[in-house]
Amino acid sequence: ASLKYTLILSRMDLYDEFGNYVGPSLDDDQDDEDQSDYDNEEEDRFRYAEDDEQALVSGGMDVEDRNAAENRIVLHEDKKYYPEADEVYPGVKTVTLDEDAQGLNEPIIKPIKQKNFSALQKELPSLNYNGDFLTSLMNTPPLIRNISILGQFHHGKTLFVDTLVMATQTVEWDPSKELRYTDTRKDEQERELSIKSTPVSLVLENIRGKSYLLNVLDCPGHVNFCDEATAAIRAADGVVIVVDAAEGVMLSTERLIKHTLDSNLPICLLINKMDRLILELKLPPQDAFYKLLNTLEEVNNIIAAHSIQKKTAQNVQRLSPELGNVCFASGQHGWSFTLESFADLYCTRHPDAVFEPADLAKRLWGEWYYNEDTHAISKKKTANATRTFVQYVLEPLYKIYAHVIGESAEDLAVLLKGLGVKLKSKELHLDPRPLLRLTLSRFFGRPRGFVDMIVKHVPSPIEGAAVKVASDYTGYQTSEVASAMRSCQIADAPLMMHVVKMYNNPEGNKFYCLARIYSGSVKVGQQLKVLGEAYTQEDDEDMAIVEVSGISVSVGRFFIEVNSAVAGNWVLLDGVDGPIKKTATITEVHVEDAYIFAPLRFNTTSVMKLAVEPLYPAELPKMVEALRRINKSYPLVTTKVEESGEHVLLGTGELYMDCVMHDLRHLYSDMEVKVADPVVSFCETVVESSSINCFAETPNKKNRLTMLAEPLEAGLSDDIEKHRVRLDWDKKRVSDFFKSNYEWDLLTARSIWAFGPESDGPNILLDNTLPSEVDRQLLSTVKESVIQGFKWGCREGPLCDEPIRNVKFKILDASIATEAIYRGGGQMIPTSRRTVYSTFLMATPRLMEPVYAVEIQAPADCIQAVYPVLARRRGHVVSDTARPGTPFFTVKAFIPVMDSFGFEADLRSYTLGQAFCQQVFDHWSVVPGDPLDKNIILHPLEPSPPLALARDFMVKTRRRKGLSEDVSVNKYFDDSMLEVLARQEAEMGEY
Repeated sequence: ASLKYTLILSRMDLYDEFGNYVGPSLDDDQDDEDQSDYDNEEEDRFRYAEDDEQALVSGGMDVEDRNAAENRIVLHEDKKYYPEADEVYPGVKTVTLDEDAQGLNEPIIKPIKQKNFSALQKELPSLNYNGDFLTSLMNTPPLIRNISILGQFHHGKTLFVDTLVMATQTVEWDPSKELRYTDTRKDEQERELSIKSTPVSLVLENIRGKSYLLNVLDCPGHVNFCDEATAAIRAADGVVIVVDAAEGVMLSTERLIKHTLDSNLPICLLINKMDRLILELKLPPQDAFYKLLNTLEEVNNIIAAHSIQKKTAQNVQRLSPELGNVCFASGQHGWSFTLESFADLYCTRHPDAVFEPADLAKRLWGEWYYNEDTHAISKKKTANATRTFVQYVLEPLYKIYAHVIGESAEDLAVLLKGLGVKLKSKELHLDPRPLLRLTLSRFFGRPRGFVDMIVKHVPSPIEGAAVKVASDYTGYQTSEVASAMRSCQIADAPLMMHVVKMYNNPEGNKFYCLARIYSGSVKVGQQLKVLGEAYTQEDDEDMAIVEVSGISVSVGRFFIEVNSAVAGNWVLLDGVDGPIKKTATITEVHVEDAYIFAPLRFNTTSVMKLAVEPLYPAELPKMVEALRRINKSYPLVTTKVEESGEHVLLGTGELYMDCVMHDLRHLYSDMEVKVADPVVSFCETVVESSSINCFAETPNKKNRLTMLAEPLEAGLSDDIEKHRVRLDWDKKRVSDFFKSNYEWDLLTARSIWAFGPESDGPNILLDNTLPSEVDRQLLSTVKESVIQGFKWGCREGPLCDEPIRNVKFKILDASIATEAIYRGGGQMIPTSRRTVYSTFLMATPRLMEPVYAVEIQAPADCIQAVYPVLARRRGHVVSDTARPGTPFFTVKAFIPVMDSFGFEADLRSYTLGQAFCQQVFDHWSVVPGDPLDKNIILHPLEPSPPLALARDFMVKTRRRKGLSEDVSVNKYFDDSMLEVLARQEAEMGEY
C-alpha cells in the first residue's frame, strides 16, 4: 500500500492542479516517446505492485495464467453487458415470433382463463353417515334402490331432491334460499332450469329406521331434454313421476309415463307443490281432495290406455295412496308424506292409540268417513260424516299453514310447542316463506314416507335385473353372462357394466362415465374392455382396452371416491371415456362371449338442424374436437359432415340447440363459431304405386333387377321404429304380427328381406319374385348386396339426399349371372340402389316435414290470441279445454317445425307473457305440392304459396348441400329404361 501511494505522488509532481504538464522541457517526439515510456514504466510498476499485494493476500497465483487471461482479445459482440434470461428467470422459455404472427388486438402473453361453469363443492360436507357405512350398503344389493325422478318442466323435481339431500347432511340449510343442489352447472342456476341429469347417491331411512342406499337420477323436465330421461330410465329399476298438484298431467308427463311403460318399469307417483292448492288456488279442503283425485285418475287413465295399446291390459299397474305408491309433497316447503307416514305421525303423538299405522293408513283415502256421533270410521256416509283424508290430513295441514302465516310469533310458538316443533326466537320472526319451510320440515321430519314407498314398490337390483337384461341385452338370454346378470351375481361372475351417460368435468376436457354394474365387480387400476355401439361378435373394430383410473359415487355437488364397487350399483368411472361415443358395454378383457347392451331408444327425434363453422378457419380442428365432446355429452344430438363440407348439428328444439351452442363456444372450446339460419330435416316418400315396373342393369350387363314402390300401410313405420316388430324374431312370429295387424297374406309376410335404412327403419324390402320365373338359389347369393343397395338408397333419397320413409319396395324380377365373378357386390349394390331410386321417382314422390305437437297453457282471456299466432305459421288447434280446479286453459295444437322458429317468443308477446308453451316432435307430414314440378316459379325473398312449398324446400335444400337444383333423371335410369319410358309416353300421347 505504501509503494502504491509513493508512485502516485511521483506522478503528481509532473502536473499542476489544472492538469497542465510542468515537468522538464523536451522535444515533441522525444517528449511523447519519453512520456509514453515513462507512463508504461509507471503502469508496470503500479500493476506489479498491485499484483504483489494481491499475491500476498491470496497466498500466491499462477502468473502465466493470469497474464494469458488478461491479454485475451474479446470482440464487441461477445461482450456480456447484461445477464441472460435463464439466469434471471430460470425455466422460462423464450419464443421469437414473426412480426405479423399475432393480431393487434391479441395480447403477446394471454392471461390464463379459468373455466368456471360448475357449482361443484371442493370440500366434503358433514354427513350423518360415514364412508364405511356407505361402502357396506354398496356391497349389499338388497338394500339398494335405483330410481329416476321424471316429470314436467317446473313441477318441482329438483327442489324435492333438495329435501332428500338435506336429510343426509348434519348442517341445516338456509330456509330463505332455494339451493337447487342438483343443478351443478352455472347456466342451470342462472336459467333456473335443469339441463343435465344429475346422479345422487343417498343413505336414507324408512319409517322403521332401516337404512337404504338410494341411487337417484334427477332429470330435466323440459321436453327438449327428454333424452336425459331416456338415459335415466335405462339405468333405473323404477321411476318416480312428479306431477304438480295445481297443473296436473301435462304433455311431457304423459310422454314420460308411456316411455316408462314401454321399458316395463314400475311407477310411483309424487304429487308435488301441494302448497299451491292452499296458498295460490285457495281451494277448500274438500275441493282440494277432488283436485288430487282428478290428477290421480288422469295418470291411471294414461297407464290403462297405453297398456291396452301394448296388449298388456292384464298387468295394468294402478296408482293409489291406499296402495302406498303415491306420495304427497311440497319441495319448496321441504315436506313429504305418504298415508302410512302420516298415520305414523298420529300414532307417535298418541302412544295410547290401539291401532297400527298400517291399519289407519288404509282408512285415510277413498270412501272412508268419520262419524262424529259414533266416533267411528266406516264406509257409510251420513249427513254429518266427513271424509277421513279431508279431516285427518288436509284440514290439519291447512291449519298449520294458516297459523304460520296469520299468527303472531308469540301465539305461534305456543301452537308449535304443542305440535312438538321447536323454533328459536330468531326463527319465529322470519319471513312467511322461510318460516313455513322451517316449520313444516321440522313437523314432518325426514322423508321417511318417500323412502318407504320406494323400498316397497321399486325392486332391488337383484329383483329388477331380469327385466333389464331381457329388454336391453342383445346377447343370448341362455348364456352364462346373461344368467350372471339376471341374478346380479358378484362372486365368480364376469364383470358386465352398461355406460348410459357421460358427464364432463368442470374444465370440459374429460368425461366421467355413469355405469350400472350388472354382474361382477370393478376395481381401480383394472384393465377393461370397452365395447361400442357398433361392436358385434363378427366385427370387433369398435372395441378398446382401457384402464380404470378412478371410481366415485356422485352426491350431487361432490363425489365420494371408492376403491371398488359390486353388481347393483351406479358408479362414475374415470379414464374409460376415450373410445365411448354415446353408450357402451364394459367387460373384463378375458370375456369373449359378451354382447353389447342395445343403444338408447328415444321417444322423440332430432329434427332441428344447425350448420356451424369457426370464425377463423385455422380453428377448424379445435371446433371438430369440441363437436366430438358435444356428441358425448348430449345423448340425442347428432353431428355429421355434409358432402358440401359443412358441419351440421341436429337437436330437438331451440332451447336444446342454444345450450349445445353455449357448450360448444365456451365449455368445450374457447372460440367464436358462426351459425347458419336453423333448418329442419326432411324425409322423402311416395303417395302412389310406381306407374311402371322399373329395372336397372349392372355395368357388365350380366344382371338385372326389377322393382316396384308403393306406400306402406298407416302406422306400420311407427311399429317398426318402436320395435313392436323385429326381423330377428322367428318367421312365424313376424308373419303372425303382419297377418293380425295389417292383414298381410302369409306368403308376403314371410318374404320380408329387410327394413331400411337401419334394422328398425321405416321402409321394407320384399321379395315378390315367382319361383317359376326366377332362380331363387341364384337370387339368394346376391341377397346381401341387394339389401345393402336398398339401405343405401333409403339413407339418401333421390330428391334432396334426405332419408326415405313409409315406402315398400318389391322385387318383382331378377336376372342373375350364373358366374360368381359377374355378380359381386361392386356390380349389385349400385344397381340395387339405382333400381330403388327409379321406382321411387315413378311412384309420385313427395317431401315430408316434421311436425311439433304444441301444448299451450294460458288464462282464459288469452286463448283468442293463440289462434292467429298459430294460423300465421301453418299451425292448427286440435283442442282447447279448461284445466279443472284452475283458472287456466290448455290448448293442444300442431305446427310444422320449419315455421316454429321464434314461435314461443311470438306467443308470449301476443299474450303479454301469460302463455306458456312446450313443443315436441310428434309426426311426419307430407308437404303440399309436387317437388318435381318445374312449372313452379320461385321468387326470391317472397314466401311461397302452399302448393309451391315442396318445390321450395327441395330446391333450397339441394342448393345448401351443393347439389344441382333439379333431380337428374338420367342419373338413375338406364338407357334401356329411358327407352321404355319414351315409348310409354308416346303411347299415352296417341290417346
